Amino acid sequence: MSKSCYHCGEDVPVNTDYKVEILGQIRDMCCPGCETVAQTIVDSGLVSYYQYRTATAEKSDLVPEQLQAMLHYDNLEVQREFVRSNENLSEVTLSLDGISCAACAWLIEKQLLHCDGVVTIRVNTTTNRALLAWDNTKTRLSELLTTIHRLGYKAAPFEADTQEEAYHRAMKQYLYRLGIAGLATMQVMMLAVALYLEVFGDLDTEFRNYFRWVSLIFSTPVMLYSALPFYINAWRSLRGRTLGMDVPVSVAMIFAYVASVIATITEQGEVFFESISMFAFFLLVGRFLEMRARRKAAAASGNLLKLIPAMATTLEGDQVPVKSLVIGDKVRVLPGEHVPADGKIAQGRVHIDESMLTGESVPVVKTLGEPVFAGTLNGEEAFVLEVQASKAESMISHIVRLQDEAQLSKPKIAEIADIVARYFVAAILIIAAGTWFYWQKHQPDDAFWIMLAVLVATCPCALSLATPTALTCATSRMGNFGILLRKSHVFETLCKVNHLIVDKTGTLTRGEIEISHVNVLGDMAENEALALAAALEAHANHPLAKAFRPYFDTNVKLHSIENVIGSGVRAIYQGKEIRIGNADFVLDNNNAAEANSIYLSLDNIHIATFVYHDPVRQESQTLIEQFKAAGIRVTLLTGDSIKNAQLVAKQIGIDDIVADAKPKDKLDYLNNCAADDITMMIGDGINDAPTLAGAHLSIAMGGGTDVAKASADMVLLGDNLDRILKARELALKTRRIIAENLAWSLGYNLLILPLAVAGLVAPYFAVVGMSASSIIVVSNSLRLLKTQGK
Repeated sequence: MSKSCYHCGEDVPVNTDYKVEILGQIRDMCCPGCETVAQTIVDSGLVSYYQYRTATAEKSDLVPEQLQAMLHYDNLEVQREFVRSNENLSEVTLSLDGISCAACAWLIEKQLLHCDGVVTIRVNTTTNRALLAWDNTKTRLSELLTTIHRLGYKAAPFEADTQEEAYHRAMKQYLYRLGIAGLATMQVMMLAVALYLEVFGDLDTEFRNYFRWVSLIFSTPVMLYSALPFYINAWRSLRGRTLGMDVPVSVAMIFAYVASVIATITEQGEVFFESISMFAFFLLVGRFLEMRARRKAAAASGNLLKLIPAMATTLEGDQVPVKSLVIGDKVRVLPGEHVPADGKIAQGRVHIDESMLTGESVPVVKTLGEPVFAGTLNGEEAFVLEVQASKAESMISHIVRLQDEAQLSKPKIAEIADIVARYFVAAILIIAAGTWFYWQKHQPDDAFWIMLAVLVATCPCALSLATPTALTCATSRMGNFGILLRKSHVFETLCKVNHLIVDKTGTLTRGEIEISHVNVLGDMAENEALALAAALEAHANHPLAKAFRPYFDTNVKLHSIENVIGSGVRAIYQGKEIRIGNADFVLDNNNAAEANSIYLSLDNIHIATFVYHDPVRQESQTLIEQFKAAGIRVTLLTGDSIKNAQLVAKQIGIDDIVADAKPKDKLDYLNNCAADDITMMIGDGINDAPTLAGAHLSIAMGGGTDVAKASADMVLLGDNLDRILKARELALKTRRIIAENLAWSLGYNLLILPLAVAGLVAPYFAVVGMSASSIIVVSNSLRLLKTQGK
């Protein structure tokens, strides 16, 4: 008798042996393809597909829809939109559905780190996102997503619109659950009045039992539907061998319900169906409000991605999806439209509103060849954009990714709080059991409900939310200031800084340097000297170099060019060595240096001096004054001459000056600072990079070099130094709010625990207290989102 393939239903050929164990039995397969797909389904935890399918699979579509959707994510064309790759390392931001507390995050992180190829996985319970990095030669994204699904959570690459839809679906479900719990509570409470207050006088046993059965009927949907999220979260935790916040809650509800059902059936003992219904109702109200508050905290960075339009206009006037654009494509950006992709101006001169990046409301003039960024707003003139980056590599995506990294990298205080919360749940369960044994001996009628109050009242939800919600709100607020966070320790360190080290050119000064005067020595013409200087400075990346760009002449040919960081540039011109830079580098005589001057020599002969003008930023003096007023020592650390440094230092009130410092000198100065110095470095150039990397906290100017920005903990996108003062105020407020949150959550638990154990807290009050403590913590963190002025 022929056998049928369990997967596709076709006949199994004779003399073949393809088998897979499915639902506890060995199943026959007709071919290696069916065997492979069936084994994949089983290994992916999707075996329920076989339980609930209504027909066998087709040969052309062997994988169930859920698994097929995940396999799509392995397609390189699909990944191009949301995966960042660097050789073998890939990284993606995921949206997670189903996480409710720190234990959920810990469970996902623990399980994925055991998977081959996973480099890092960090979960943020406030934003419901995770940052996942893996070696794409060892594992596939679909396999990692399947692992998360197997744990009972849903995961997909983060998209702002998709996550918002998921949020609204979740909120709608919570409203349904909340409505059923509310209606049931009202009905059961009315029956409870009759039962406990004997409104009808001496109630016959038949009527009393009848009211109990009616109460059971009303409370059962609450238990089976309204309270379902708490059971699911508890089961995930237990299956992952951890103790989440919903474990004591679920234990309390199930025990109370089972005890009441037994009392109803046996017609002995008390029933508390009204307490169960009210318990679920208050829990859902608290969770609903908590979700709304956490959503508000997480929305800021996600909203940035919504500024990228879905469609772009081609040069022919057709509409194409933005995600289909590739580097080199040209599109037309119409007046009032958001720029669809990072690129450069290929045609036109426009005003671009970059306030969403920098916080500056004044539009920036952009001309041919200058960069523009996705999500920024075009002014009143159309222009042609040449695409230079995919959506995954755009500035906005980079900002959102770095904000997520800053939020996901937990400071020590958050890690300690998570560990304490996990052990606290175990302690609660032990204390609750001990409480029941004690009261069972001394007051058996109340023992169960006193234990119930202990389980509920002391759930450490607020403790787990205390730090992450505050950090998420603060990070979003930093983004509003035009400050991009790259490291998680910023808020902690910014509060402790006691020594500010600041660069001069491009930092305290605007870096908008203009050549104001040229002194030519010998027979060389001024325009020839400027052309030689421009040819040399074309190989440097420094604000001074930009001042010579207008004088660049392609006819000037140089050879053997060498950029000496912190000193200048040298090359061979017509067989002779030519140098440009500071006096020490060009003239071998630092004493000859004049303020705001740069020197040019040919064959070791001084041939020209260029006098430049570099205006000091308006806000520089305020920055220095306020840091000094806070008791913070300020040092000007610059590679420029002492005369130039003194000129700026005197103008803005800096007394401590270190000038003529090469990159190594700057780093040596930093390393030689006092052991108790917590240093903060602000810089913009390549020569500042080692110091930025070595300081306790570092800030790179947004207009600075890429090397400087890559070395810094924070990037000042708008180059406005006032924002640093706002950042410090925010850091101090964040520290204060985290302390308040921890004090409240720990204080509440330490106060309520002995009261609950002593039988002084009713179960319904325990529910209200637990929910209120979580809402208070989240609401207190949301204060950080309040506008403090830009």
